[in-house]
Amino acid sequence: MRDRTRYLYVAVIAAVLLGIVVGLLWPDAGKELKPLGTGFVALIQMVIGPIIFCTIVLGVGSVRQAAQVGKVGGLALGYFLAMSTVALVIGLLVGNVIDPGSGLQITDTARQAAEAEAAKGAEASTIDFLLGIVPDTLLSALTSGSVLQALLVALLTGFALQAMGPKGAPILRGVEHLQRLVFRILSMIMWAAPVGAFGAIAAVVGATGVEALKSLAIIMIAFYVTCLLFVGVVLGAILWLVARINLWALLRYLGREFLLILSTSSSETALPRLIAKMEHLGVSRTVAGITVPTGYSFNLDGTAIYLTMATLFIGTATGSPLEFGEQVALLAFMMIASKGAAGVTGAGLATLAGGLQAHRPDLVDGVGLIVGIDRFMSEARALTNFAGNAVAAVLVGTWTGEFDRERAGRVLAGRAPFDEASLLDEAEPQEPGSGREMTKV
Repeated sequence: MRDRTRYLYVAVIAAVLLGIVVGLLWPDAGKELKPLGTGFVALIQMVIGPIIFCTIVLGVGSVRQAAQVGKVGGLALGYFLAMSTVALVIGLLVGNVIDPGSGLQITDTARQAAEAEAAKGAEASTIDFLLGIVPDTLLSALTSGSVLQALLVALLTGFALQAMGPKGAPILRGVEHLQRLVFRILSMIMWAAPVGAFGAIAAVVGATGVEALKSLAIIMIAFYVTCLLFVGVVLGAILWLVARINLWALLRYLGREFLLILSTSSSETALPRLIAKMEHLGVSRTVAGITVPTGYSFNLDGTAIYLTMATLFIGTATGSPLEFGEQVALLAFMMIASKGAAGVTGAGLATLAGGLQAHRPDLVDGVGLIVGIDRFMSEARALTNFAGNAVAAVLVGTWTGEFDRERAGRVLAGRAPFDEASLLDEAEPQEPGSGREMTKV
């Protein structure tokens, strides 16, 4: 089936440009368009509970399956957790240094609302907060709008299914089908993104003028630079120290896959090619077959950086910056919530909105600020995630003694080219929950 998301990409770009024009030429009219952005964010919020439930339940199941394969699965999962933490820390440091959104104080009304919400939160005791995580019923967690309640029920369900063993398999398959339904709904909602982006950008530009464009440009450029530094410095150094493989040679070897991701706006299309190319490079079939699909669900370095910087941007832009403790707690939640999330377009926005709703509800409306530029940042997320998984396959193969470095040298030098005829691009996708369905978040 032909991928139509490229048309959505063009539509969002056109909507952003039109919103900028309206905001600059008719600022009062632009500010009146804010409900369009607010409405789109509300649609995203509508599916947050089911998304969190399905992804966490399947994520816990994926961890169990990966752990069953022994050393390979354990090393892969440990590495994924470590690199996700490093990515979050880097995003946190860069975000606090550049302070994205500074000077963009949207309106006094937004600032007053944030202060009121913060005061309300201060009145609640820790005990009240903890008791509020427990839902009234098992199913009400998915309808109450409380992300933390949905997370609790999802974790309980996931561990219960593990304890049930084979008897829990039919239920897990049912959750997989529910996940398909929820993400199909989300993909439908994302077709309203041009309307939401138009309203959000027009309102922001109408309220703050050129300052909004400067702030949005700063966070976009900073995000791209941060992703480049993470891949080039962090991943490049680890790859050389562990496997003595040059990162740029590896990325050049995967050049066709990177172009495929850019042209289709999805890294899912490159996943079977990545597995085949890692095997051709010298990574054993076992390591490639376990590490790459699992990494598509659990090794989301680009997404971690995005969630960090977007959160700091929204907090500053709405006049309610997050304290350091709030940043750590919120990002820890997002790191958990994003694991195992099927990577349909919009999952990144959903995770961002869910984290804010759980920790700082007053900032949820600020997600509308990101809608207009999310599509521009999503490509960098996908490419960073993809590069991270390629490096992970080589590293895990090296640690387990299942990587042929001599063959890799011949392949990267061009003396053993990959046979494109050996790979069918039309390979059947695997079931959700196997890790194969991840694209970008």
